[in-house]
Amino acid sequence: MVFVHFSRPTQMLVATAQAIIVVVAAGFFVQAAQPVWQETPDDWAHWRGPHCDGIYSSSDWARDFPQTGAQIDWEAAVGTGFSSVSIVGNRLWTMGHKDGIDTVWCLDTTTGKTIWTHTYPSAIVDNLHEGGPGSTPTFASGRIITLGKEGHYFCLDAQSGAVIWKGMLPELTGVERPTWGFSGSALVCGKHVILDAGPLVSLDLETGTLLWKTKDFAPGYGSAVSFVRDGEPLVALLNNDALLVARVADGSLVAEFPWNTSFSTSSTTPVIDTSGPEIRLWISTGYRRGGAMLRLVGDSLERVWENKSLSNHMASSILWKGHLYGFDGNSHRARSVSLVCLDAATGEERWRERGLGCGSLMLADETLIVLSDQGELVFAPASPQAFTPVARGDALDGKCWTVPVLVRGRIYCRNADGRLVCVNVEQPAPAAATLP
Repeated sequence: MVFVHFSRPTQMLVATAQAIIVVVAAGFFVQAAQPVWQETPDDWAHWRGPHCDGIYSSSDWARDFPQTGAQIDWEAAVGTGFSSVSIVGNRLWTMGHKDGIDTVWCLDTTTGKTIWTHTYPSAIVDNLHEGGPGSTPTFASGRIITLGKEGHYFCLDAQSGAVIWKGMLPELTGVERPTWGFSGSALVCGKHVILDAGPLVSLDLETGTLLWKTKDFAPGYGSAVSFVRDGEPLVALLNNDALLVARVADGSLVAEFPWNTSFSTSSTTPVIDTSGPEIRLWISTGYRRGGAMLRLVGDSLERVWENKSLSNHMASSILWKGHLYGFDGNSHRARSVSLVCLDAATGEERWRERGLGCGSLMLADETLIVLSDQGELVFAPASPQAFTPVARGDALDGKCWTVPVLVRGRIYCRNADGRLVCVNVEQPAPAAATLP
């Protein structure tokens, strides 16, 4: 054994270096032990936002545009499709298609620059429209869950994009790809990843193992939503056969309400109302099928009212203070489509406004944020009295069917060709006080 003797100054330098190495290494261990992100109420981590209702709680945003129009901070090309965005912290996830390849994008919300991508071969499934992915990535516990038109599903590491688990819905359930492809976004409830796969299915968040599935149905193009009754988590889904209510724990069906539609085009998310003494669910489909307000009573769904005043083709409606706001009409007759307000208790029509085409909407701080099908952003108070816009500004061109998303003073919008823009609606800083 050889002993090496250092002078005292050298010993001090070595000790200092060792201490620095220990501190730096400890820092790495602490960082690695922390979650990648913790979702907050200011995030939009999945389809329809924090409460799966299309509503954002923030009031910290400007409801007007500069005289020069909507201020675009950045834009990115993400490929053909209708996938909306999910945002946690300073990261954004969406999907698009180009030349036989689907891409899951992770972008920096500040700059729009790419952080990572995940790609896989897929058909574009462009039946009577541009095609491309229609679902929105779902963030949960540091993971991203995606679903492609042919049924490719992936669980990716949110930080790196690495594949954790994957599969194919047709192989899992034996159900063929529907006419317009699989389009519903994943719903995560605890350990359950819930998807419309023909049957409603639950996959284990950690492993991707099938936990349960219901009997077979004709798959729809919307997404499931969760709610709680008497302490029990339930999930609701509108497919192309019926509205289903099932138990999250084991997938057993609580209730079914038959809902047949022209061309099998149910493509909206049920709207859940738990504000009153009974649980109510609103469903709607295009092609003049109209909508229905139902109540969940025991193990049955009972019709409260039904009419044809609000037929949602693709964009899901918003429920706010006892009124429903949504688009009535179909994309191939965009000129006749109207934005409509209904009394949620009775179905009575309050107002109807044309000129926005087959657009989409969300709500923030009692204000409707509407994106017309030609890319105009419109802000208007959510009032049953009338539709009275307070600001209008062009954000995009081309076909815009994808819902806009407001997060922390920025509105993210995309068109079918894959142009994604970040519109700055940040509140201006208060003017500095001046001394007399």
